[in-house]
Amino acid sequence: MTATLPLPTSTAGPHAAASPAAARIGDRPAVELRGVTKRFGTTTALENIDLTIGKGEFFALLGPSGCGKTTTLNLIGGFESTSSGTLLIDGKPVQDIPAHARPVNTVFQSYALFPHMSVADNVEFGLRMKKVPKAERRRAALEMLRMVSLAGFEERRPSQLSGGQRQRVALARALVNQPAVLLLDEPLGALDLKLRKQMQLELTRLQRQVGITFVYVTHDQEEALAMSDRIAVMDHGRILQIGTPAEIYGAPANRGVMEFIGSVNAFEGRVASAEAGRAAVALDGAGPVAAHAEGPVAIGDRVAVLVRPERIRMSATAPAAGVPSLAGTLEKIAPLGFVTHCTVLLSNGAEVLVFRLNNPDGSGSEIFAQGQRVFLWWDHTDGRMFPANTRIDSTGTPQAASTLGRPT
Repeated sequence: MTATLPLPTSTAGPHAAASPAAARIGDRPAVELRGVTKRFGTTTALENIDLTIGKGEFFALLGPSGCGKTTTLNLIGGFESTSSGTLLIDGKPVQDIPAHARPVNTVFQSYALFPHMSVADNVEFGLRMKKVPKAERRRAALEMLRMVSLAGFEERRPSQLSGGQRQRVALARALVNQPAVLLLDEPLGALDLKLRKQMQLELTRLQRQVGITFVYVTHDQEEALAMSDRIAVMDHGRILQIGTPAEIYGAPANRGVMEFIGSVNAFEGRVASAEAGRAAVALDGAGPVAAHAEGPVAIGDRVAVLVRPERIRMSATAPAAGVPSLAGTLEKIAPLGFVTHCTVLLSNGAEVLVFRLNNPDGSGSEIFAQGQRVFLWWDHTDGRMFPANTRIDSTGTPQAASTLGRPT
């Protein structure tokens, strides 16, 4: 399809790339929320949300518990009504349309299969409610079971299936109705890690095959990054950032997003120098580090510097003169397959996590031993600088510490 849909402007910053999803998105949005607010009594669950999801897009709503992502999904599905604002599906307002009459289907974490029905009867159920002739609905059900790799399972009961197979049946039952939008509320949360990884691939393949818009709710950052065309990161009923996985991870709009997505090291100190976007920050009791100054900054300002573990260089020898670096003791080495996690203890008692990629043949990388003295440094563009002890909400306003905690 020709990509003519103008996607929402990402807050990822000037270095963000265009969305790769654009090549698959249709000529009008599948879902639009315009100034949507939802209140439960005196509690505001969503506040003035603006969101556009493209036709044919795999879109994730990501955030911690209580951030508003499931409420957003329930509003789209018709399980809750908006307090104010406009909600459109396929360009049509749906606030006054009940859930069963909307062109959406939902897949829940619990699957919600009928235990007394066969797999085929479960998949056919929605079509039967629509009075589709028996032969036609059976034909559609068998085709959908084939698409989800369950051909030959049509006469089994749900109790005779594994968790992953039951999840596939739930997907087939939702997709056989050919909804304009498929809503998925943490559908993989009940599966073990290995099966969850497998189902992530299956879901992505299936979505591209059927071309239906998927709106996927999850609190799992890796899941959202691996599967989605775009992601909305939410907290406290607001959207903090919308962007591609690369934008969200590589160019987070604020400290809250950066700390929630992936692993991160956070340092606090005062600006020692700043010139042409490059800053040196003197850490409390540890020494200087490099940081990127994205806006006006004054010498002596108290700031936080955040850096990803994979962007930190570690060596037994100090870097070249003039390169800001930290010295510490290598406290722990944890090989985890293709990557090794190294924990370095600084002189001020702070711990720094460093990721080192393992070469297949074990060559070309420096060998380290536990208890060894090491030096750490990074390029200034990898050190993101934010005001200390604050988070920045989606309007750019400093606020108290977010529920977006620092992941390990």
